[in-house]
Amino acid sequence: MKNTRLIAESVTYLHPDKICDQISDLLLDEYLKQDPFSRVAVETVGGHGYVALFGEITTKGKVDHKTVVKKYYKKLTGQDIGVISHISAQSPEIAQGVNTGGAGDQGIMIGYACRENAAYMPQEMYLARKLLRGFAVDGKSQVTIENNKLTSVVLSVQGKTQNQLKKHVKNCGLTIDPQKIFANYTGAFDIGGFAADSGCTGRKIVVDAYGPRIPVGGGAFSGKDATKVDRSAAYMARWIALRLLKKYGAKETLVKIGYVIGRAEPVMQIALVDGAETDFDYDCRPPAIIERFALRKPIYLDLARNGHFGRGRALAWEKFE
Repeated sequence: MKNTRLIAESVTYLHPDKICDQISDLLLDEYLKQDPFSRVAVETVGGHGYVALFGEITTKGKVDHKTVVKKYYKKLTGQDIGVISHISAQSPEIAQGVNTGGAGDQGIMIGYACRENAAYMPQEMYLARKLLRGFAVDGKSQVTIENNKLTSVVLSVQGKTQNQLKKHVKNCGLTIDPQKIFANYTGAFDIGGFAADSGCTGRKIVVDAYGPRIPVGGGAFSGKDATKVDRSAAYMARWIALRLLKKYGAKETLVKIGYVIGRAEPVMQIALVDGAETDFDYDCRPPAIIERFALRKPIYLDLARNGHFGRGRALAWEKFE
């Protein structure tokens, strides 16, 4: 890690945006259980007692959207929710390209890996996530690192006192001036989740990836089946970044893959290994990625809840040894 100023944030799975991500991926999983070739693109908007579902699905499966969402939300929060569903069939113009193995959309996917910690993630992102472990409530964290030293922590967690959170930071093994810990800084955080704020699928793309130090392609993950390269190629890019990190003994690797809708082969694929451009010849066609990582299985709710990267060998694209 270079001597510079770095900052990153993370959120718990009960943050309003992450609740929406989970609902979108919940529906994706439900369709994949019935039809592994389902094509799903579901967006969720929620808040203040209601959830609205929008999107396109092509499938042989049948899912009662309202019942499934209400049951999961009750399990997640202990509360009831109203559900409005506006979901239609996928556009035939998109389908005709995907039917032949092409990408479900144009887009740029980013993969990254470094040696700053055991998760091969940027250190500021690693610490921001570490601070939220164990909290089953709405919450956010933020860390600042300057010249390899932790200089500030922002920790906002529903239902916790400032002293409890400052003790939690210490228990996480972080060394920092207590005056630089900003814990529930407004004084109280008792109302959280949909009772306090609205949420939307895909609004935490930087949190889902590597933090603001690393560029993002722009596309969200949740609610999309693996024919959407926003998701599948991002997993492939991470896998390539990890393999190149090991191959070259590098400190960091950054992978970029670009696609055009309906075309299987990327229009660009390049890696930066410690800043130097390097070519690679891994098969990045959507069907090949789906087969490599078995992405037609219902694995996605877990990703929306627990994270897409930096989780070790629990995920196929994190295995590179």
